[in-house]
Amino acid sequence: MARVAMILAAGRGERMRPLTDTTPKPLLCVHGKPLIARHVERLAQSGIELIVINLAWLGWMIRDYLGDGSRYGVSIRYSEESPRALETAGGIFRALPALGPGPFVVVNSDVFTDYPFESLVLDAQRDAHLVLVPNPPQHPNGDFGMEDGLALPSAAAQYTFAGIAAYRPEFFFGCTDGVFPLKPLLVRSMAAQRCSAELYTGRWDDVGTPERLAALNG
Repeated sequence: MARVAMILAAGRGERMRPLTDTTPKPLLCVHGKPLIARHVERLAQSGIELIVINLAWLGWMIRDYLGDGSRYGVSIRYSEESPRALETAGGIFRALPALGPGPFVVVNSDVFTDYPFESLVLDAQRDAHLVLVPNPPQHPNGDFGMEDGLALPSAAAQYTFAGIAAYRPEFFFGCTDGVFPLKPLLVRSMAAQRCSAELYTGRWDDVGTPERLAALNG
């Protein structure tokens, strides 16, 4: 189990407007608690000691709310991306110096889940491990398949990427600082059989729209 994690929190949250015009999406609340605070608490409970959070849109509000992490029992560092978010892979790549030389966990700030982070394990022969979930109504075709514990770009049964994963720094070999997406790197890793996967069937919601946020708070 990695002792380091990253929470992706730099996005503008366009689909959540107008809520995100004045509040960054990670600080939107489910039952009175910000989404990102739930992640910090659960990561801390799982044994994570250091959390890196990337910031762009209204990032100062996230920094002010979470501080240095001491009240959660963890150390929090911040990776700045202003004025423009670097997309998923670009954001992780910029944060690599803070994440250290070993494997680390990554979770999207805008998911609501009870996934047990302490169970997230990256095999020594893999550079990435993805958590997949059954396809939600808004994403019926899924993202990836899996077979014998390996992730596949496509398969007869497709599942949705949960936004929860573990990586080694080697996964980002050959990348340079800038804006770039995650999927091409995942496909490269899958082709080399370096990307494993698991299917999680517990609580998981993509808090992507005001309607889905309202449903969670209902």
